[in-house]
Amino acid sequence: MRRNLVYSSNPPCILVTKISSFLCSTLLFVAQFSEMSLGDNGQLSIDKPTSFLKFLDCFLRISAVPLSVATIWLTTTNQQDNSSYGKIEFQNFLGLKYMVWISGICAAYAFASAACTLLKFLVAKAWLFFAPDQIIAYLMVTSGAAALEILYLAYKGDRGVTWSEACTSYGRFCSKVKLALILHFLALCCFLVLAVISGYRAFSIFEPPPVSPKEVEEERA
Repeated sequence: MRRNLVYSSNPPCILVTKISSFLCSTLLFVAQFSEMSLGDNGQLSIDKPTSFLKFLDCFLRISAVPLSVATIWLTTTNQQDNSSYGKIEFQNFLGLKYMVWISGICAAYAFASAACTLLKFLVAKAWLFFAPDQIIAYLMVTSGAAALEILYLAYKGDRGVTWSEACTSYGRFCSKVKLALILHFLALCCFLVLAVISGYRAFSIFEPPPVSPKEVEEERA
């Protein structure tokens, strides 16, 4: 019984639970909202459901917001004091600070783009989302790689430069960095899919080049 109480009061566990419930609520909200559109009088009216692609786009953008915010919270509040080696916190590592900054940019952009999608604003101009989606996805890859390198060295060390592993002395710090990386990776997956969707939307507006009758006859021959 005591063990369950300790587990339930663990902040990372509570955070993951809240994120899961938020994503489920978001899924239901977007599914319901996607069946509504603006009528001629400016009010919401029931219309044909939008395509699955638009639904997925909106859901992924909203989902990236809590994942990025949770990554920021876990990283910025992560610190541990050791009587033998002193105190360690995220500000001691440039890679973790870089991940925090990129997660903040990701959360702000995901919120703004999701609002535009839900409010039917600039949705028709798919090319406006194409470049930012690609840039955000690239920045998230680089920031995740930087944080992952720090976590690898903390667990494995580097004998070539006589760096010993540190997670035996700072186990709680390493565990929170690992959880933050998992959430960051989930947000990255959202933007990787969004980059593909926005690319498809941007280039699908162009018609294929016309084929002359002579080329058709040559292919048939």
